[in-house]
Amino acid sequence: MKEPIIFRRDDCLSHEEALYWKDLLYRTIKIGTEVEFALPKGVQKDDFFPPLVDALKPSKDLTNLGQYGVLDVLSEHCGIEIQVIGRQPYYPVLVQQYRAILDDLVVRQVRARPTCGLHYHVLALGLGQPVPEIILANVWNLTRRYAPNLRFLTSGGDSLQALCRRRNYNSHLEMVKLTPGAMSMAEIQQHLRNSKQVPEHQNFLNLEHVTFTEEGAVKNFHIEFRFPDADLSPISIVAKTFLLLAITLKAVEMSQYGAIHVGRVKEWRRKIELLDMLNNNDGNLATSDTSRVTPEVIEELRVGCRELLELIKPIFARFENNPSFEILTLLAETPISLLRVSGRSWAKIEEVLSERAAMDVGGWDKTDRRLMRFIELSESESQRTPETWKWAAARELFLTPQELERRLERLDVWRGLKWDSELGTMIFLN
Repeated sequence: MKEPIIFRRDDCLSHEEALYWKDLLYRTIKIGTEVEFALPKGVQKDDFFPPLVDALKPSKDLTNLGQYGVLDVLSEHCGIEIQVIGRQPYYPVLVQQYRAILDDLVVRQVRARPTCGLHYHVLALGLGQPVPEIILANVWNLTRRYAPNLRFLTSGGDSLQALCRRRNYNSHLEMVKLTPGAMSMAEIQQHLRNSKQVPEHQNFLNLEHVTFTEEGAVKNFHIEFRFPDADLSPISIVAKTFLLLAITLKAVEMSQYGAIHVGRVKEWRRKIELLDMLNNNDGNLATSDTSRVTPEVIEELRVGCRELLELIKPIFARFENNPSFEILTLLAETPISLLRVSGRSWAKIEEVLSERAAMDVGGWDKTDRRLMRFIELSESESQRTPETWKWAAARELFLTPQELERRLERLDVWRGLKWDSELGTMIFLN
């Protein structure tokens, strides 16, 4: 990681505490979305809205996913908003869910206009104990440090002069000024609440739903990432879900050492300049004016995206059956906005991302998956040594010892392998 500056703090987590909170949040965090879109051209809302509600069957109950995981379907100024209930993220299930919600709408030519957004709610409620404040501080500062890159990676406009929607909907103006190096997170929240410059709920990272204990720890962990632009690609929406989950879990890891710094003064000022280029109110209608974003600036933003993804890449080893990192590396170079600028339809964008998703986890074949099953189900346990286990595995899967070793090495990189002498078999760590 470039310039790993850390604010030293008295409330750093111990290694054991970090492991505990990382595991607890991974198991309990739910991520829901608000997916906004405009109606097809020439279609009246009174004709479109009631049949859509009937089709999506919103449960209107956060404890009941219903058929499609939809909480509610709302009429919005931009068109329509679909509220998707937060759930523990699992890639194949989420892709299936968002395709069930969006595929028919894309065929009917709904539109992702600049008045529309995509908001992610990250929740870990009802834990029975408060989340250490330093974890939220690191989520806040990781978001600040990489804000221009996150804005670029999640941009969804269809013109080089309007890569992003306008700043009003996801303002960074307060966020760039407020640092947990000088303020508690409760004080930052209060400042956002009292701001006359930015309405509280329209902040780049919205903290309005967070509650704190008297000591300043986080009683209810509920943050809203408001910066992503409207998106009608299920694969893209799901990949960004894991991006935000990875940032949150990385914040836990960094809390062992302090609070991450946004960077040196000169570099930080440049990041604010980049944010102002991407996120302003100077464009036509509801867009930002991104005409100053030259090819050189785009490459500068890509470099920051690569740095962010390099930082959080180890987190993705925890996510099973999940090509999100590969998809994000594509979006870091060519976000939805640039794919749309190139003239690709939403169906074509989904096809491009599907091709990248097919390259997941090194391209496992049937034998690899059979080997995973062999390990998961302990089909050859009670072996005396790793060597006798490998001999049994090679015989069962009709592999040479050399080929088995090659496949085990790849599995070890992805999921971690360990010899369990009591069981007499290999086991996965992740």
